[in-house]
Order: sequence, then C-alpha cells, then structure tokens
Amino acid sequence: MHAIVSKLSPHATDLIRADHARVLATFHRYKSDAQPATKQALAGAPCLSLEVHAQIEEEIFYPAMGSVDSPLVGKLIPEHDQMRSRIAALRNPLHKPEAADPQYDATVMELMGEVIHHVADEEAILLPEAERVHGARMMTRHKARAMPKSNLLVQHVRRYA
Repeated sequence: MHAIVSKLSPHATDLIRADHARVLATFHRYKSDAQPATKQALAGAPCLSLEVHAQIEEEIFYPAMGSVDSPLVGKLIPEHDQMRSRIAALRNPLHKPEAADPQYDATVMELMGEVIHHVADEEAILLPEAERVHGARMMTRHKARAMPKSNLLVQHVRRYA
C-alpha cells in the first residue's frame, strides 16, 4: 500500500523543484521590449506562485528541515521576505511603476535574480539533504512498522502449519 501511495503522491522535494521550474520558465519568457500587458502577465504569474510556494515552505518544509540545516533555513526565510517586498513593489497600486517604465523591468530583473539565487541554494544543498535525511527516517520508520506485522504473520503460519 505504501508503494502505491508513494507512486501516486509527489514527494515534497519534487513539488518544490516543479514550482522552481515553472517560476523560472515563466521568468525566462519575460522580455523588457514586450508589450506592457504581456510583461505584467509574465511577471504576475510567478509572483503568485512564489507567494504560495514560500508560504508552504515556511509552514511545512522549513520547520521539518530546521533540525537538519538550521543556518541555511535561517538564511532562506529572509530571502522569502525580500522576494515578497519586490512582489509588493510590482503590485502596489499607489507606487508601482507602470509596465512600460524601465523601473518595472529593473524590479522584475531583481526579483528574478533573487529567485535564481534562492533556488540554487535550495536545490544544491537543502533538497538533497532533505531527501537523504527524511528518506532515511521514513525508511527506518517504515521498516519498524512493517517488522512486527511480518513477525506476527510468521508466527501465525507456524502455529497453523
């Protein structure tokens, strides 16, 4: 049963990598000479994805990883805050630059640079560590839970054989 559930539900690190890939792919389609509406759409979609992604990481993934690499997790949360500030600057109806304004492009490029740096840290260090540590913990727990049942089955077979 565990194997079926494992196959059907994506692993946490797979979800994180998929989010990274989608956001980066959208950012790479952004062109400063595009029409303002196109630029807003290409900047807006990853902004929403980044907000959801950051919330999930901060509520679920980072607490689980805090015991594994606390300094790195401590560094990643302020990076989320910085990204949120850039996103707010792009969305602020009172102060946001128009998509035709070069400042809009500069803000999007700054956000893109921050995201690329953040993704590199997570994918090069944190995600492999999560797979190693939590995978090992899950396997140990799985074996511990499976062993008593298999021992009972052996006892049952021996008793009625």
